[in-house]
Amino acid sequence: MAPAQYTKITLAERPKTSITPSTFKTEVVPFNLKPGPEQILVKSLYMSIDPAMRGWLNDARSYIPPVQIGEVMRALVLGEVLEAGAGSQFEKGDIVSGGFGWTEYGVFDDKLAEKVQTQPGVDILDYLGPLGTTGLTAYFGLLDVGQVKAGETLVVSGAAGATGSIVCQIGKKKGAKVYAIAGSPDKCAWLEQELGVDKAFNYKSATFFEDFRKTVGYLDVYFDNVGGDILNFMLTRLKKKARIVLCGAISDYNTAKPKGLSSYTNLIAQSAKIEGFIVFNYIDRYAEARRDLASWLQDGSLKRRYHIVKGLRNAPDALNLLFSGGNTGKLVVQVADEKAKL
Repeated sequence: MAPAQYTKITLAERPKTSITPSTFKTEVVPFNLKPGPEQILVKSLYMSIDPAMRGWLNDARSYIPPVQIGEVMRALVLGEVLEAGAGSQFEKGDIVSGGFGWTEYGVFDDKLAEKVQTQPGVDILDYLGPLGTTGLTAYFGLLDVGQVKAGETLVVSGAAGATGSIVCQIGKKKGAKVYAIAGSPDKCAWLEQELGVDKAFNYKSATFFEDFRKTVGYLDVYFDNVGGDILNFMLTRLKKKARIVLCGAISDYNTAKPKGLSSYTNLIAQSAKIEGFIVFNYIDRYAEARRDLASWLQDGSLKRRYHIVKGLRNAPDALNLLFSGGNTGKLVVQVADEKAKL
């Protein structure tokens, strides 16, 4: 039975720095949703919470238009089809993924949704994690942009996060020596004991820079999720022909004016390169990556952890966890009370 009303969260104002209680507006609206031809009515189950979402709040030129004031906050969502319109390629009960945003229910064109395919040994949440844009970002960023090779030294910042933790494990699979950077002893212990990195460093330690120099020395590939001072330091630790993969800059997303880099001339001295990328560049190769990632999930060699926040109304607080270091692994919001099964 359809509800009388539902909740959605829209952008109320653009934050200048950190997200505040006035950034978003929670709205309860009448349920009057009906799919038209080649459309589906979707009930949201789980929503991905990602650092890139902070960038979508800025009215600035980027790879995707910003969320507009009054619009539902953008997010990748797993949902269940409650009703399919005439000529739709989907059926009632299908589990789909798409950029449906922070809303309990919505009507969307077929072209905006992708059916989630059942696979043994794979959980529904994996389609927001290793088999979603998180895992795809790690896969293509490390293998295509970073071009990591057996025997090389790989350093990963934000290593206990959703993307970084996958990067670490792919690096080990490819025969690299993997050094991880995270923000707490518990996270470092998880990276070493569960994910098998060679060494994890707590960047909050007073001896971090000294410890890194002594233990790692110089690096071949740096997969950067944080930017800022850590990136500036890594620019001083480059081997010849080193590659820096610019995936994210979470330390600067809430900064009105990042201070910039002072060590970039080492790129010249070491004939190294620094390259940014977005996962959408590889959309025609998603199937290739998902085959590998799914096989690693199925044989148990690719581990993942989920941090689940319950309730759509808590989505803004969940987004802030990314910037306070409050999550380990993939951060998601559980919207529906019940858990869907594949």
